[in-house]
Amino acid sequence: MRGRIIKAVAGFYYTYAEDGQVYACKAKGIFRKEGIKPLVGDEVLMKVTDEKDMEGNVESILPRRNCLTRPAVANVDQVFVVFAAADPDPSLLLLDRFLVRMHSYGLPVVICFTKADLDPAKAEDLCRIYRDSRCRLIVSSSRTGQGMKEIRSCLAGKTSVTAGPSGVGKSTIANALQEEIRMETGEVSRKLGRGRHTTRHVQLVPVGPDTFLVDTPGFTSLYLPQMEEDELKKCIPEFYPYEGKCRFPGCRHVNEPSCAVRDAVVNGKIEKERYEGYLTLMEELKEILSHRW
Repeated sequence: MRGRIIKAVAGFYYTYAEDGQVYACKAKGIFRKEGIKPLVGDEVLMKVTDEKDMEGNVESILPRRNCLTRPAVANVDQVFVVFAAADPDPSLLLLDRFLVRMHSYGLPVVICFTKADLDPAKAEDLCRIYRDSRCRLIVSSSRTGQGMKEIRSCLAGKTSVTAGPSGVGKSTIANALQEEIRMETGEVSRKLGRGRHTTRHVQLVPVGPDTFLVDTPGFTSLYLPQMEEDELKKCIPEFYPYEGKCRFPGCRHVNEPSCAVRDAVVNGKIEKERYEGYLTLMEELKEILSHRW
């Protein structure tokens, strides 16, 4: 049968098969011999070895569309990053680090600001800061239902990596979506043990027809990807309209004179929070590069 790996733990690859069941599969030895490791998100061909205990073998891995390293997951369509407007207070620097990393993967990003009912003004301000980031912005509240229809629409038919700090409501959104779909997810949840603890492993959660969320452990820190200083500015979409308009070629937009980006910040065309975040990330990157040698 054809299936998709939705969780990998202790050498078992839990595979959501085309018959709607989840099988605990082992990978054939040929994968180890060829240095190939199955990943969550892989589309595979599998063979059932024990129907009673729902066990099988992964026979082959179908070609991957893409592959991320952190989290380690394959065949992703977009990234669904979740930050709360309040409780916990959002860290803009953490979000900026995340956006730089996702830009390096070349994946579309949806930013969802949850718990909007706790601080509507803050949610609105966050949207202002990231309005030109070329990310889709959604404001939501699980308590009032705000934004849930838009979330369902943007996730439908796609595999979306969900990420964000602990306690912002990623699992709440996933559970709400599961409650509303017309498919048998109860057996999937029991097989994976969902609901007992917060997420500990990367896993695909089926929440609708051809719709999966890649549930990841909450993170409190995220390092910048390996890059040179000149590459960082290319990860800030707000800077794109001003590239080539600075006085000096190769301007890093830090302290060079006649910088079009800095002028845009002063004139309110680039949000100062985004620029200040860029300066902080540049200092972090310089520190990282100084220890490379």
